Amino acid sequence: MGCYCSILVALDGSPDARAGLDHAATLACDQHARLIVMTVVPPPRHAVAVGAPTIVTDHESVYAQELRQVINSLPPTVSVESRLLTGRPAKRILEVADECRCDLIVMGFHGHGRLHTALMGSVSATVLRESDRPVLLVRASQATAQAATG
Repeated sequence: MGCYCSILVALDGSPDARAGLDHAATLACDQHARLIVMTVVPPPRHAVAVGAPTIVTDHESVYAQELRQVINSLPPTVSVESRLLTGRPAKRILEVADECRCDLIVMGFHGHGRLHTALMGSVSATVLRESDRPVLLVRASQATAQAATG
């Protein structure tokens, strides 16, 4: 059976994002959809010359390793593609959703991982406000969130 739609899942290391991935994987299995799982590494704080080559730092390799682990934890029946990008998270999520013609964007309600922003809303509210496709915001259960924060 082929894939009928694409679901973009944005991960940031938070319990909410992981819960979003779990929901998206279930949807993908039920709908024979393709998952596009992405993580956006924040840009370096120092200025970079326009046109300078992109260098993967050790910091980025940690993201890549975690992304691989997440992908490997998905059921083998799920068609999945992964992307590790650098930049402003909301902008990159919207770009990938357009590029891949995704039918749905799934993300955590709050980003409490490494990409956590000071106020709820920065990334998820921007994507929700600016996307021309459906966005599913997912919250982890309280028990899951407490277990993840230790």
